Amino acid sequence: MLKARLHTNWRDIPPEAHGCAAALGNFDGVHLGHAHLVHSTHAARPDLPLAVVTFEPHPRELFRPQDPPFRLSLPDERFAALQALGVQHVFQIGFDEEFSRMTAERFVEDVLHDALCLRHVACGPDFAFGYRRGGDVTFLAERTGELGMGFTSVPALADAAGPYSSTRIRRLLQEGYPERAAEELGRPWFIRGQVQHGDKRGRLLGFPTANIPLGRHLEPARGVYAVTVRLPGGYTRPGVANIGRRPTINDGQESRVEVHLFDFDGDLYGQTLSVALHKMLRAEQRFAGLDELKAQIAQDAQQARVVLNAELAGI
Repeated sequence: MLKARLHTNWRDIPPEAHGCAAALGNFDGVHLGHAHLVHSTHAARPDLPLAVVTFEPHPRELFRPQDPPFRLSLPDERFAALQALGVQHVFQIGFDEEFSRMTAERFVEDVLHDALCLRHVACGPDFAFGYRRGGDVTFLAERTGELGMGFTSVPALADAAGPYSSTRIRRLLQEGYPERAAEELGRPWFIRGQVQHGDKRGRLLGFPTANIPLGRHLEPARGVYAVTVRLPGGYTRPGVANIGRRPTINDGQESRVEVHLFDFDGDLYGQTLSVALHKMLRAEQRFAGLDELKAQIAQDAQQARVVLNAELAGI
């Protein structure tokens, strides 16, 4: 697999990154619809290096900072997923107040044409850009043509429920269906973060956990999940995770991921883990006491093993 290059300063693009065919969009989650757009871009101009033009932060994070976190993928995760699709250059444009006021005309001429020196661009049918979303697909087609750039409008990939979208996947996760979200992503959805010190209560219950903040990730349905955990070095371990606020313990803290790795004994503090959600086992609930909670955790762990073993066996 070719190693992709990440460019974060659109005003200073090296000459060797010029002349690409680029797909435009936010690419949150890099789902099957995004993959379809990327592959269609390459098919339109297979003779050109394949690129993506995207934005960071997501415009919604700038315009609606009071909203709860909603991201399916953070920049590093998005970059890795795009690289896996064969993208050679990722132009990650800093989306700040100044950039948000750039007109659609200036975006096409100053950024896509003059700075990135793209030879071909492609986007989905709903792509809108520029100040107050003043540019659409029709404008992009006309202006790129005038500037001598090729253009492809790529129809959205859809199934019986409609077009694949990041919004649809977020809804599936919030409703507790990570396995259905995985079908639309093309891989299990995961939360990636650094293990922090907790209150060690899981160890006292006989189930030591690695505690990972949700950060800017979307919070899925609160409850218990069968998971696999990717450790530093590329090793993967099965486990069970609780996502939520621990109502039995009632510590009043923000939601977090507490994951117990099966048959593992090691120090994970400070390490970065990726926790992939496979199936929700039960919703978050309050128990009468720690003994009842401990018994339920044991039951959850056994159920998670069954689910993961069946998945591994292809059942």
